[in-house]
Amino acid sequence: MEINDKSDKVLKKEGSAPGRIPMKARTFKGGIHPYDGKELTRDMPIREVEPSGEMVYPLLQHIGAPALSLVKPGDRVLVGQLIGEAVGAISANVISSVSGTVLKIEPRLTARGDEINSIVVENDGLFEKVSGFGEKRDYRQLGRDEIIRAVKDAGIVGMGGAGFPTHVKLSPKNPEEIEYVIVNGAECEPYLTSDYREMMESPELVLQGLSIILTLFKNAVGVVGVEDNKPEAISQFERIISQKRLERISVCPLKTKYPQGGERTLIKAVTGREINSALLPADAGCIVSNIDTVISVCRAVSLSTPLITRVITVTGDAVQNPGNFRVPTGTSYRELLEAAGGFKGQPEKIISGGPMMGNALFSLDVPVTKNSSALTCLLHDEAAQEEQPCIRCGRCVSVCPENLVPQLMMKYVRQGDYEAFEKAKGMECVECGCCSYACPAKRNLTQTFKQARQQILAQRRREAK
Repeated sequence: MEINDKSDKVLKKEGSAPGRIPMKARTFKGGIHPYDGKELTRDMPIREVEPSGEMVYPLLQHIGAPALSLVKPGDRVLVGQLIGEAVGAISANVISSVSGTVLKIEPRLTARGDEINSIVVENDGLFEKVSGFGEKRDYRQLGRDEIIRAVKDAGIVGMGGAGFPTHVKLSPKNPEEIEYVIVNGAECEPYLTSDYREMMESPELVLQGLSIILTLFKNAVGVVGVEDNKPEAISQFERIISQKRLERISVCPLKTKYPQGGERTLIKAVTGREINSALLPADAGCIVSNIDTVISVCRAVSLSTPLITRVITVTGDAVQNPGNFRVPTGTSYRELLEAAGGFKGQPEKIISGGPMMGNALFSLDVPVTKNSSALTCLLHDEAAQEEQPCIRCGRCVSVCPENLVPQLMMKYVRQGDYEAFEKAKGMECVECGCCSYACPAKRNLTQTFKQARQQILAQRRREAK
């Protein structure tokens, strides 16, 4: 395992070797402090949504190969039934969240803007479950392979947005080299509070899920990273850790700053170690999982419950009753909005996710998937401003968490010089949006880099074939 020398010195100097996380709030270089909008929903307890309309289950809700449909039109399905099977090395199961009848299997629009082959189920409203659903079991009596199998069977993926299959993440080549299992409780994206509500309402599930993962990595310690604008959550975790004497688990307060919850910036803040696009967290001795992902691991392993719900924040100044909702996957965003009282004014922008990294929606007739996190509806689109010429102020450079030079990257893309873009380390861009936010000329930096990276990756795939 090759770790940046400077990072290792920081670890030793600050006493943050495995098992000794400092209590001072940690952070990374760069970043921004946008208006977070969290006051709209942070104190709103999670409410259950019981859908009544048709349910749509895309067979690709994750990184990797699409799942293979195991049902056909006319089949009856139950809550917790496997309807799409993972195929290939990187894929994830798809599980029904309702009982009902399969209407059709056809391409359907998703929140990301693409059409994905999907299983459409007519919800009968009975919510009949498969046998064994919800049965308790003691994870301490299960072996490593049994735990990973339970996670795979449950169809769990990274629920922070990336959607990487969790059973694959928990199966690194050298598990004995993993030193940190980090739970991402930063939730730095503006407006989102679903993870915060989970931390406040279900902290025991978070810590039990982390304990389950730690059984897979005997040389690792567990760290819950939480931004310091969430002091109640930090105190709650510390109290439970102390009461239950969880010696391998600690809380690491993080400085409130966007994008503190990014995988690379989180690893840097917690451990002092650095990774780039050519490395995985495991290469730095780390496993990183989102709050909801860790809770899903707990439910899958200890409660025989697959991933069939998501906690989603419905928020923004265009929403009548902003709040946090536990929603069965497959539910329409339109039905989710109705649960929040609908619009109180005509929004200029509707986003799946938050304003920094979310995807703009032109239709609410898309399904909630495993990696849905929020529905943000804004009366005014502040990003819709006319672009001006670059004034070379350097603000984009100062806020970039990857230490890139966005103004140069933009120049190369505009010139069509993708080779120079790559030499300027453009492929290291994490598309966090900090540069676009800080730019006084309101240049579409992040969107331009995203498109450039997509073209370069597509060209690499063509060349590989």
